[in-house]
Amino acid sequence: MVRLIKSLAKAVGPKLLVGGAIGAVALLVSSYVDRGRDLRSSVPKEPSARAAVATPVAERSRAEPLLVDPHALVVKSVLPITQPFRHGDYAWDESQAPAAGPLIITVDLKAQTLSVFRAGHEIGAAVIIYGVDDKPSPLGAFPVTQKDADHVSTLYDAPMPYMLRLTNDGVAIHGSDVQWGNATHGCIGVPTAFARKLFNAVKLGDLVIITNGKMLNLSQARNTG
Repeated sequence: MVRLIKSLAKAVGPKLLVGGAIGAVALLVSSYVDRGRDLRSSVPKEPSARAAVATPVAERSRAEPLLVDPHALVVKSVLPITQPFRHGDYAWDESQAPAAGPLIITVDLKAQTLSVFRAGHEIGAAVIIYGVDDKPSPLGAFPVTQKDADHVSTLYDAPMPYMLRLTNDGVAIHGSDVQWGNATHGCIGVPTAFARKLFNAVKLGDLVIITNGKMLNLSQARNTG
C-alpha cells in the first residue's frame, strides 16, 4: 500500500449536486451513470470468504489518525459519471480495474462523496451523509479495523449494516438512509446496497482517507467508459 500512497493532492472532481446552500459540482468525465444500480448489466458474484488476518489492526480514536504522505494516491482511472449525484445515488463497476490490488477509500466531506480505488482505479462512488455539529466526522487516514455485516451500535442502539470500523470511539462506514438533511454521529453513511458491495471488497487494514475539500490529482487518470 505504501507504494500506492504516492500523490494525494487536489482533485477527484466533485460528483455531487445538492441544492440551495451547498450548490452544484460535477465530475467532468464522459459516458453515462446508472444511478442507484451497477454500471454493469450483470451482478458480479460475491467474493469468497477471506482468510483470517493473523495480526489484528491497531485501533485508533478519531483524534489519532494515521500520518500519510500528502501526495498519497495516483489515480489511474475514474468511473464514467456524467450526471450530478444526488442523495441515495451510487455507482459501482470493477470491470476496468485489476481483480486484486491495494484498495483505498477516499471521503470528501465537502463534496459529500466517497470513492473506492483499487490499484489506483476507481471502482465505486457514492453520495454520503456524515457527522456535523458536536459529532463531526474526523479528518485524516484510518485503517479498517473491524467488519460486521449485521452490526448494531451499542452507543446509539441503531442498526449499522455492513459496518467497517475506523476508530475505537464509534466512527465507521456503514449502510444508512442517505437523504438530504440526514446526518450521523460522526460515521460515514452510504446507501445500504453500496455498503454491501464495499463491505465485500474491503479487507482489514485497508486505508480510509477523510478530507474536507481536498481532491485527488487526476492528471494521470483516464476515463474507463
